[in-house]
Formats: sequence, structure tokens, C-alpha cells
Amino acid sequence: MTDTSLLVTTDGEITTLTLNRPDKLNALNAALLGELTLAFRSMSAGAPRVVIVTGAGGKAFSAGVDIGEMSGMSTVQAKARADQGHALAELIETLACPVIAAVGGFALGGGCELALACDFIYAADTAKLGQPEVNLGVIPGFGGTQRLARRVGIAMARELIYSGEIITAARALEIGLVNAVVPKDELLLRVRALADQIAQKGPLAIAQAKRTMLRGVTGDMTAANELEAQAFAMLFGSEDQKEGMKAFVEKRKPEFKGR
Repeated sequence: MTDTSLLVTTDGEITTLTLNRPDKLNALNAALLGELTLAFRSMSAGAPRVVIVTGAGGKAFSAGVDIGEMSGMSTVQAKARADQGHALAELIETLACPVIAAVGGFALGGGCELALACDFIYAADTAKLGQPEVNLGVIPGFGGTQRLARRVGIAMARELIYSGEIITAARALEIGLVNAVVPKDELLLRVRALADQIAQKGPLAIAQAKRTMLRGVTGDMTAANELEAQAFAMLFGSEDQKEGMKAFVEKRKPEFKGR
């Protein structure tokens, strides 16, 4: 397994994807992007309850795209690579279960964009995050100009992208880029505990909550509320809804089947 640039492990209802190029600070080259895409595409047909994305080696989640591989690209090749990154991010955002980024070190450029495509981010207290692409004469190409603005607000996103500043985990928490900052040696334990908590909830309900928030957050409020109402009503046709409410009345823990 160490010969692959992506390690995939499944424990119960939780799958962990570990970027495995620690000698390159888990830089996103074509091979790793391809493996991530295949992994998320394979889960689209039958998703686990929760996916965790993290990086091997302790120094980086991902320090960004592989600059050595990209430096000589033509405009056509660069567009193709950007399209690859966008397609991966869309797979993550539309997966029918939550995806949590566990950022244990550098999350820069494409690495930060990968984390932004996840539902939320937990960071180690030693983590550093940023979109420093302007230092290379380019801009974020995997959705950073859009997702960062939606995460932290347009003014803060402009400041981070225009300046190329790399910020601490504490600053990232302050501006809402990450959900929590924890001691580095506790990061995966804390993320796993949260994943276990989410995995016990109704998977159909989680999937619909993710879908309605993703589609509704940038749209008209009336249309978004109608989308929510339709999803709410639809869940009343599921076995999970009947089990969840019956368990509540009977004062016991529900056993959700995802049906």
C-alpha cells in the first residue's frame, strides 16, 4: 500500500483517505488527483456514513499542486488540470455523506482548495493555511476564489488571495475558515469522534441536509426553502424516518438502515 499516493482505509461506516506523498508534502500531482477522483467516484454509488481526508507524514495536509509538474504547462494543459481539480471538488461536495478535512500541517493552494471542498475542516494547532498562488503569477485554480469567499466572506477572501498570506490555524478559526483547532496529537482522535457521532444519525437525512444546503445557500431564499420542504417531506417515505420517530417515542436508540 505504501507504493500508492493515496491510502484508503475503512473502519465500520467511516472511510479515511490519506494523501501519501509525505516527501513532497503531499503535493497534488496528476497521479494523486486521479486516485482521489477514483476514490470519490467509487463512493458515489454506495457512500460510507462519513469520509475523513488527511495527509501522511505530519507536516502537511497538502502543500498544494506539484509545481514542478505544472511549471511547463501550456494554457490548454493548465485548463485541463483546473478542470480535473474542479471535477474532484464537485465529487466531494455532492457525495451523499459528510467529508471532513483533518488538516495536520500545511494546507496551501490546491491543498487548501481540497479542504474547502469538504463539508468542514478541523485543524491542528500547528496547521498553516492559505492561497498563495499570486506569488507564482497565477490564481487559485481548483475553486479557491469561489469557495473561500463563501466560507469566510468576499472581503476576507480578497485579502487572503490578493496578499497570498499564509495564516495560522488560530487565525483560520477566527475568520471561520476552519471549524475547530485542536492539539496536533489529538487531531485524528477528535475528528474520528465527530465522525462516529455523525455516523450514528440517519444517513438519508444527512444526505438530504447536505444536498439542500449545497444547492440552497447561494440561491433565492424562497426557492431554497421550497427545496428544503420537498426534502423534508420526501424523508417521511423512508424506513429511517419511521424507525427514528418510533425509537424516540419508545425512548431507545434508533437503528438506521439508510432505507
